[in-house]
Amino acid sequence: MTAAVPPNESASRDERPLVSIVLPAYNEAAILEPNLATLSEYLKTLEARYRFEIVIVNDGSRDATGQIAERAAGQRADVHVLHHPSNFGLGQALKFAFSHCRGDYVVVMDIDLSYSPDHIEKLLDKIRATKAKVVLASPYVEGGTIANVPWLRRVLSIGANRFLSMFARERYRTLVARGRLSTLTGMVRAYDGRFLRGLSPRAISMEINPEIIYKAMLLRARIEEVPARLDWELQNAKGKRKSSMKVLQHTLSVLLSGFIFRPFMFFILPGVALAVFALYCNVWMFIHFFEEYAKLTQYTWFMDRASFAVAAAYTRFPHTFGIGLLALMLAIQLIGLGVLAMQNKKYFEEIFYLVSVVYRQGLGKDEA
Repeated sequence: MTAAVPPNESASRDERPLVSIVLPAYNEAAILEPNLATLSEYLKTLEARYRFEIVIVNDGSRDATGQIAERAAGQRADVHVLHHPSNFGLGQALKFAFSHCRGDYVVVMDIDLSYSPDHIEKLLDKIRATKAKVVLASPYVEGGTIANVPWLRRVLSIGANRFLSMFARERYRTLVARGRLSTLTGMVRAYDGRFLRGLSPRAISMEINPEIIYKAMLLRARIEEVPARLDWELQNAKGKRKSSMKVLQHTLSVLLSGFIFRPFMFFILPGVALAVFALYCNVWMFIHFFEEYAKLTQYTWFMDRASFAVAAAYTRFPHTFGIGLLALMLAIQLIGLGVLAMQNKKYFEEIFYLVSVVYRQGLGKDEA
């Protein structure tokens, strides 16, 4: 026989899921207050279905971002502010926020509202309907759009996501609808809170977003996308906004993320290309050898004739022999490194999976 729940306790119990809204902020004093107000007003329209907490990470801002955020936290109990003494980068800011989030779901938004607040409902609806662990807001999926974004930022973003999609999709095509992801670098996402807290990302910069996708794939977690609109109209209306993306840093970050997804491809592809080139050179080596061999009729013993033929061919075409043999040697080394990288990746995946299972089991006991 179960004990009756006291009326006051039953009335106070709130079954609505708690959603943590994470807002990384660096030198955003000009837009933080009005955009936070816009976001808060939108969240009120979802209060019948969800409870919210807003976690702002002031990542070492040199302007008044921290003071404005603290003022907002003083006025509202659901706003929490975390401070970095210096700018540590997006990855460190997100990890800092994730470690303090209590939500059943965690939604990361950009404080500049380049993705409008209504994406929050789309992300939450998708993650609840599909039971996914990660849902991405993608302007590159069918139905998504991009507007008012500088051409350089647009080109880099599209190129980076296509590059990473190519490296990520083959092995894990069963984890996502359509068999591939269109956005791996985007920050605007919804996460299953418990899953995210057991993931332990390590990146400290922009590569944290592909890293989370990679680790989610290793754990065979379901990943979904919703069409999104990336629009800088609001920022441009307040003054011409320049892309803060550092081209070299972004390029290196994308290459590193691609290497994490498929490290062996960075060795095997160049190795195969060099092997094809070496084969071409070596064919000409044999052609030159047989040409010289046919001329040396004065030698009757095969080994004498072949030795002098090689010497004559090398004297006439030393670059063919040198480049061909060097390319062959490098090709063998690169392909060998690719095989070792593939083997090491398998070892890493097995260790990561086992450690994650143990960690999540311990985390589940703590939460219980």
